[in-house]
Amino acid sequence: MISMFGSSGRLAVSLIFAFVSVFVLCEYVIYYPVILRCSWPHIEAEDSHSPLRALFLSDTHLLGAIRGHWLDKLRREWQMERAFQTSLWLLNPEVVFILGDVFDEGKWSSSQDWDDDVRRFKWIFRHPSDTKLVVLIGNHDIGFHNEMTKQKLERFEQVFNVTSARILTIRGVNFLLVNSVALHGDHCPICQRVEEELYKLSHALNCSFQGSQHDGQCRDTENFAPTAPVLLQHYPLYRVSDAMCTGVDAAPLDERYQLFRERYDVISKNASKKLLWWFKPRLILSGHTHNGCEVLHEKLYPEISVPSFSWRNRNNPSFILGIFSRSNFRLSKCFLPEERSVLALYCISCLIIALITLIHLKMFRRSLHLTNSFLAKYKTL
Repeated sequence: MISMFGSSGRLAVSLIFAFVSVFVLCEYVIYYPVILRCSWPHIEAEDSHSPLRALFLSDTHLLGAIRGHWLDKLRREWQMERAFQTSLWLLNPEVVFILGDVFDEGKWSSSQDWDDDVRRFKWIFRHPSDTKLVVLIGNHDIGFHNEMTKQKLERFEQVFNVTSARILTIRGVNFLLVNSVALHGDHCPICQRVEEELYKLSHALNCSFQGSQHDGQCRDTENFAPTAPVLLQHYPLYRVSDAMCTGVDAAPLDERYQLFRERYDVISKNASKKLLWWFKPRLILSGHTHNGCEVLHEKLYPEISVPSFSWRNRNNPSFILGIFSRSNFRLSKCFLPEERSVLALYCISCLIIALITLIHLKMFRRSLHLTNSFLAKYKTL
């Protein structure tokens, strides 16, 4: 009898240990083997500059106080924190770009809610001092064009030290950072200012190519590395739909042929033509759609749509690893653990634990019944 109770105690401890092990595997350990499958692409070094390692992710959509249930918020932010911190530790990027929609409710947030969202963002995406983090503006951060205000724009720019139009040069590689929410083309004050700044940057970059910053119209313009930029923005350039997109992270088939709306799903044809004409980018990276896609504009300019980094939006979030030199680049995609796989692992583990418990209880009851029968016979003697 005593040995049976001792056996039950040992089984209970073993089952608790098993459940804790499964929890640690699904919530912590699983990110390591999955991300270890990813690797940086390779290109040859040019001159004295070693290639730049850049990581790109998009649409984190940190939940706010209005639509965010505390349990959903806790789950999604834990997943992103673990994925991001594990990626930093294993892959060691030199710069990380987040392509907008950092927050889900930035367009509605009060000052207090905004401060709380920013605090949580800084914890989730904390990084070493030798890793640069660059955040772009998305429509959920400051609102769609009709919701965008100077106050919302300025508070985002102040927190993340960004502007609506800027060229960031790192080791001879130009990254053109654009607030695509302001590319509405209706001459609103913010839109007009952004378009004017983009034109100045285009002129300065062209002067840098010509090496004539001190001659004529190029006098006193800003000097950039004479290389075609990598265009980074939240909205994709204009395309009719995702019909041409393929791959495991492309839009579902029932969504792939839905027509995109200009200035809502993608920027306008006119704005797209201006960006391509002014800057002739060697690569465009964008977000917003939450799905992966590769497009070649005008048979010259490749664009990659980066899927959402949040499991709230996708079963299989991912990010892009890019290696850049002055004249070359290569990309690879890194997928994170699938939500369905993690849930299946939980379900199977709980089922096994439940079956073991039931079998043990059945054996325990049988042993107890035999013991009682034996004691009853002993008393009759």
